[in-house]
This record gives sequence, C-alpha cells and structure tokens, in this order.
Amino acid sequence: MSDDFDLLETNSQEKAEKVDVNWGKAIDQMKSKLAQEDDPESRQKILNATLDNVVDMAEKDRTTLLDAIKDLTDYQDEVGIMFEGFSALNAAEQKVIDDAVKRLERAKVELEDAKNKPDTWWNNLWGRKSKIRDAEQELQSAQKERDAADNKAKAMFQQRIETADVQTLLNELSFKSQAAIKRLKDRELEIKEVEESLKTAIVEASNNHTKALEKKKEVEAKLEEQYALLKQARQALEEVADKQSTEYSEALEKVTQLEQKVEELEGLKNAYTTLAASKDSFVHKHNLTIKVLTSLRSNLQTHRAKLKSDTDERLKYYDGYVVALKARTDQEFAAILEHLGVKTDEHIGETLAAMHTASAKARQEMMDNIPVHEKVMQGVYGSYAEALKDIRAKDEEIQKNFADRYGIDMKEIFDEYYKADPNAPSDGGEPAGEPKPKANDDDLLG
Repeated sequence: MSDDFDLLETNSQEKAEKVDVNWGKAIDQMKSKLAQEDDPESRQKILNATLDNVVDMAEKDRTTLLDAIKDLTDYQDEVGIMFEGFSALNAAEQKVIDDAVKRLERAKVELEDAKNKPDTWWNNLWGRKSKIRDAEQELQSAQKERDAADNKAKAMFQQRIETADVQTLLNELSFKSQAAIKRLKDRELEIKEVEESLKTAIVEASNNHTKALEKKKEVEAKLEEQYALLKQARQALEEVADKQSTEYSEALEKVTQLEQKVEELEGLKNAYTTLAASKDSFVHKHNLTIKVLTSLRSNLQTHRAKLKSDTDERLKYYDGYVVALKARTDQEFAAILEHLGVKTDEHIGETLAAMHTASAKARQEMMDNIPVHEKVMQGVYGSYAEALKDIRAKDEEIQKNFADRYGIDMKEIFDEYYKADPNAPSDGGEPAGEPKPKANDDDLLG
C-alpha cells in the first residue's frame, strides 16, 4: 500500500508555466508591515477583556486581514502573477474574464474564417475584404477588452472585500495559501529541470574541455615540428651567399611559409587553450549553480511542506475562530435579550405599581371630595331656600296688592301653587283634572 502523505513529493512529469518575476520592493514592504503588528499592550487587553473589547479586537483582525489581502494582491502585480490565478473570484468577477476570453477566441476564429475564403471576384463582390476589415477591428477590440478584463475583475474584487466579513477574508487568505503551494511546487519543477539541463551542460563542457586539451597537445606537437623546420630554413637562408639569386628567393619563400604555418598553429594553440580554460570555468560555474539551485529547491520544499500542512490545520483554526465570533455574537444577543427582558419586567412592574397607587389615590380623592360636594350642595340648598323666601315675600306683597286694587284674594291661588306636585311637568301644560277651555272669538288672549 502506497503512502500518499508525502509533503515533499515533487512530480517532475508535471509542466509548469514560467512566470517572469519583477521583485521590486514588494517583499520588503510586506515584511515591514508585518513587523508593525507587535502590540506591547496585548497582555493587558487579554486581562481586561470584555465582550465590547472583543468586538474592537475582531474588527482590528478584519482590518489587518483586509490590508494583508490588498498587499498580496498588489504583490501579485509586482511579481507578475496572473490575477485570476491567485485570487478567489466570485461568479460575477470571473464572468468578466471569461466573457473577454470567449470574445477574443471568437474574434480570432471569425477573422481566420474571413481570410480563408478564396480571393475571387465573386467573394470580393459579396464583401470578403470588408468582412476581413470588420473582423480585424473586432479582434483589436476583443484584445483590448481581454487586456482590461483582469484589472476590471481586480477592481470588482477589491471593492467586494472592502466590506467583507472576517470569514470571507480568511477564506481568501486560505485560497491564496493554496495557490502559493501550487506556485512553489511549480517553481521546484522548474528548478529541477534547470538542474538536469545544467548536469548535461557540465558533461558537455567537461568533454569539450578534454577535447580542447587533446587538440592543444596535437597542435603543440605540430608546432614543435614546424619550429624545427623553421630553424633549419632560417639557417639555410643565412647560408645563401648571393642575396639576388633564385636560391635565396626560394629559401626566403620557404621561411615565410613556415613562419605562416607556425603563426596559424600558435593561433590554434591559443584558441584551444582558451577554449579549455573556458570549458573548465563553466564546469565549475555550472556546478556552483546546481548547488545553489538545489539549496533553493530544498528550501522551497520545506516552505511548501510547512505551508501545505499548516494551511490544512489553519483552515480548522479559522473555522474555530469564526465559530467563536458567531458564539460571541450569540452571547451578546442573549445578553441583550436578557437585558431587554429585565427592563421590560421592570417597566411592567412599575406600570402595575403605578396603576395600584393611582387607583388608591383616586379612591382617596373620591372620599376626600365627598365633604366638599356636601358643602357645595348645602350652599345650593341655602341659596334655593333664600330665593324661595324672597319669592314668598314678594308673592305676599303681590297678593296684598291684588286684593287691595282688584278685590281678588290671591292667597288661595298661591297656596294651591305651592302645594302642587314638584314632579309635575313644568312645560306649561294644564292640570289633568281641569280641561282646557275652548278658544272663541271673545277670548282676549286668543
């Protein structure tokens, strides 16, 4: 049974796309920002923590994560990483890129189809050349849209995470970690390919070094031979007495040819010497490069293994953190409900107590107002009696006046009036026992 748990496994069969890297100051900037996160008051914050303090700390976590995501996104641009390959795009953001890619591919096909139509007068009559021009313009527009799609998607992404919650930012950071793991593995593969090519280059350079030394020895042997012949030819030239003779000219020509040959051989000797030295130098250079690359690849393996393992664990860690935040919110919510319940109980209790107090006070006020009402009624009755007394006195005066002037005794009439039923109707109706006399023409009041 094979063991799949191999964090250092590197599959050399996989091919990775090479990325041109422009490091700039991105790494230094990120390190500087991370170094600023140390907080000497963290212990005191923990000791004095309340639920409200935790809210502020969680918001700082969100702000720190947001800044980190922004820095990583900017870092992608600086090191030449394709944006859509290193960020978790949502459907709308990915659609911007996908639509641009589809339009570009469609434009390429349409242009190729337009150009593939035979260049005949009939096809040209039906607009072959204009279709080619339109297709070329569409291809240019599609290429511009594709070039701008990454930036548009990036802007949408940045705007979305600006107000994202902690869980979304943690997911984004985890996605970037997963993308970084793949990137590290791809870089290992690239380094390993270069190492293999350098090993082959070392063998070739070593072989060429050996061949150059062998050729140098061959040239040196020939050169020694030519040096001997040149020495003899110069000696023979000196021994010719007649400098104007044919013999002298032939001897001089021979010396010249041998000197030329020696010159060529010395040139070859120098060339093979330089070539051997160069190949020997590159053997050492390639060997040093392999050592450096192997060391870097080993470090990349270490980082990748740790990042891969830690990311798996970190996802669980992040889940716990998010659940803890939600639990804190639920706890706060429960505390708010409890507080509202207590306050409601207090308010209802206060209202009920107020109702009882108000009712008792109203009863007391009602009881207190009874003597006041009696006093008022006494005044009413007194005024009524006083008024009746005045009326009776006036009536007696009227009776006496009537009796004196008209000989009519009004006493019986007034006595009958005062003896009348006070509940009888007072609307001017006649007594039931006395029928109302009928009106006639002699009625003076008719």
